[in-house]
Amino acid sequence: MQRDRSQRLEQARQATWLGILTNGTLALIKGVAGVLGHSQALIADAIESTTDVFGSLFVLMGLKVARRPATSQHPYGRGRAETVAAAGISLLLLAAAVGITVTSIHEIRTPHAVPAPYTLAVLLGVMLVKFLLARRTHRVGEAVDSQSVKADAWHHQSDALTSAAAFVGISIALIGGPAYATADDWASLVAAAVIAVNGTLLLRSAWEDLTDAVPYQELGEDVRRVAAQVPGVRGTHRCWVRRHGFDYFVDLDILVDGDLTVREGHDLAHAVHERVRDELPLIAKVMVHVEPDDEYGRFALPGEAPPSA
Repeated sequence: MQRDRSQRLEQARQATWLGILTNGTLALIKGVAGVLGHSQALIADAIESTTDVFGSLFVLMGLKVARRPATSQHPYGRGRAETVAAAGISLLLLAAAVGITVTSIHEIRTPHAVPAPYTLAVLLGVMLVKFLLARRTHRVGEAVDSQSVKADAWHHQSDALTSAAAFVGISIALIGGPAYATADDWASLVAAAVIAVNGTLLLRSAWEDLTDAVPYQELGEDVRRVAAQVPGVRGTHRCWVRRHGFDYFVDLDILVDGDLTVREGHDLAHAVHERVRDELPLIAKVMVHVEPDDEYGRFALPGEAPPSA
């Protein structure tokens, strides 16, 4: 289990470093081409790539903290650092969207030259690289089940979208001439809107994890299914799952013969815990509560009398 977790963290770290190196290079290329080619959209795209770099650094810091083992003060580990990193990326996206919007509005109101034709070639190359990087990073994020790596993939995707918007805007400006020079800036506004939407969605996802929202319904159903296969378990009652960074923690009620001894119930709970962890590696710990298979065990909440009382 620990080896599997370490491998996932290492995969996430490698994907993040690739993003940092790629974005740093692209930000430099787009920034120089945007200034020399008089393209506000390309400059905005360079700003987006720069925020990608800082976002990926957030991810690296989050992964580094998340790797630390559990301690007496942090018995569940520090996995939430990974989720905080995802939230940090979301805020960076929103900040970039605001900055691009302000700059674009200023440029729309200020007469300027039509962007140089070669900026289109730069954007084509950028779109291809960022699309491939986003796909690769998203695959890694799905494989290791990392919120921050998935957020980083969306960051790359946003960069590809801003490049596409810039390409359209510059094309319109070149075809239409000086009268359409601001098309480049309007394209930047469209890109900023896309970035803001993505940032909001990612922030909401991180917030749900930080507030212990149910990750996804299928995982709880899988836990119930696996637990029910353990000999001696007659059924399951409640199953609550929460995400903690790379790991999931489960609170599960199992229904058993009410005449079992304390030791037999204890051993059965351990058997359920081990079976679930073996078949569902993402589960770090299962807190198993043993309930008698009767009216009270099936329906009553803790501290309440059974329905017939």
